[in-house]
Amino acid sequence: MTKIDPAPIQRSLPAAFGGGAIIGCLGGMIGLGGAEFRLPLLIGMFRFAALEAVILNKAMSLVVVATALPFRAGTVPFSEVAAHWPIILNLLAGSLVGAWFGAGWATRLKSETLYKVLSVLLVMIAFVLLFGHDATSTGSLLSGTSQMIAGVFAGFGIGVVASLTGVAGGELLIPTLVLLFGADIKLAGSLSLAVSLPTMLVAFARYSRDQSFAVLGKNRTFLFTMAAGSVLGTFIGGRLLGIVPSTILLPALAAILLISSVKVWRHK
Repeated sequence: MTKIDPAPIQRSLPAAFGGGAIIGCLGGMIGLGGAEFRLPLLIGMFRFAALEAVILNKAMSLVVVATALPFRAGTVPFSEVAAHWPIILNLLAGSLVGAWFGAGWATRLKSETLYKVLSVLLVMIAFVLLFGHDATSTGSLLSGTSQMIAGVFAGFGIGVVASLTGVAGGELLIPTLVLLFGADIKLAGSLSLAVSLPTMLVAFARYSRDQSFAVLGKNRTFLFTMAAGSVLGTFIGGRLLGIVPSTILLPALAAILLISSVKVWRHK
């Protein structure tokens, strides 16, 4: 009997643009690119397999982060970001290695296992969002060699998480920059982007060696449509910053992540 291939899944481009815009707007209001919320949408609503969703999410995160840096230049000039190059290099020393290993682990995990890993990471990000995002700088926790070593280890862990989920990692980098290095919250947002961009490029290069990377070519129109919505949403969200109180916004977004983690855990 001839095997009949399943019909390709039809994915709505308006829904992709709208979903990307809404998620980008939510992320923009709290200084993130929205990839944390985009991942469950790619898996749940648009029915991409776990690894395909991570790779698509990583590609869109690259676009959002690359455009977010110029968006923020009016508030935090590039010269100020460049002046803190030792902090950037410190975190990159760990995050680049973590991104490479994280992407490698993701390509070797079975789909069922990867869904479980993604679910747990979404829960972790939800807690960081609740308890770490509004951290205020009271000076760096460490200094000298101990600070440098802690920065490398923190960078490695962040690189692994960002690589496994396809996020930029700002929800983890910003608290690290504020608490470990004593950076101002606005400066921390731009420094996190400077660390995220090369970290994501390394993970992207590692993913390109896996056959699942072909999902980008097969869904390029969907990718660019949702990425365009994400960029627009992030821009709008940044303009709406401060209108919605953090006391309401952060718990609501954390709740969305927790609900999404349950759905991803149960995904078949």
